[in-house]
Amino acid sequence: MEQYIEYSQEVAEALKNNKPVIAIETGGTFEGIPYPDNVETALKVMEAVRKEGAAAAYISIMAGKIKVGMSDAELEDFGKRRGTMPKASKREIPLILAKGEYGVMTLAATMVVADIANIPVVSGGGMGGVHRGAEVTMDISSDLEEIAERNVIVVCSGAKSILDLNLTMEYLETKSVATVGYKTDEMPAYMAIESGIKLPCKMETVEEVAKAYRIKNELGIKTGMILMNPISKEYAVDAAQMNEAINEAIENSKKDNVKGKAITGYLMKYVKNKMGSDSMDAQKNMIIENAALAARVAGAMS
Repeated sequence: MEQYIEYSQEVAEALKNNKPVIAIETGGTFEGIPYPDNVETALKVMEAVRKEGAAAAYISIMAGKIKVGMSDAELEDFGKRRGTMPKASKREIPLILAKGEYGVMTLAATMVVADIANIPVVSGGGMGGVHRGAEVTMDISSDLEEIAERNVIVVCSGAKSILDLNLTMEYLETKSVATVGYKTDEMPAYMAIESGIKLPCKMETVEEVAKAYRIKNELGIKTGMILMNPISKEYAVDAAQMNEAINEAIENSKKDNVKGKAITGYLMKYVKNKMGSDSMDAQKNMIIENAALAARVAGAMS
């Protein structure tokens, strides 16, 4: 693995000494947020994780190497490259490595690398899921397949609100993925707190989450877990306003004939532009809050 994976000094030392480490997707921070705010957000994430006693491993591909943890200089370099790098899910990882290029990791790709690196806690913004109209298009995010196969806990704020959230929950149930609300019994809707969808389980402490993960492994249950963490009320966007923007975005995507892999980026960009600075502030703070919670979970597990 050494020829493909490179650990930052901080992460390597933490793993060697059995200290808590979390893996963080680069997609939400470095693709979703413009430079230089993306780098500023990443540094705040690192600070929040360290305050909780853990090491933060941003997962990326840089010059043909998988990076498990990035230095401040590497974060700056990576942030400046926003818009020029391919988005890597599992299938793209070997292709980008073979070409010696840079790549932004999706949540699915982050789970793959975290599992390989024996980092059981992954932090992201919102998961991918079942797209609206998937009964025709069969457009289902690989995030759902990976969480069903990887022995990790993903801390996120639900699934992206542009998706069919009811079908996403049905898919997770079919795949027997444990879906837990952190201090909530309602599925968060990414930048909004309310979705109207009831979760099957609510947990109040990170110790309870860590215990459930340990029992799952002792019983030999192979699927991952999702810990859904609602964004703080002070940063949350209005759910009705967000859904109105999403419906408008979907109609415009049909007019612009946007399909396949491009649809997620198109819809997310349209909604953020429509909702203005509030949505960007929500995304930044959601990423920081989820990373801090993931660090606490990792601490409880270690």
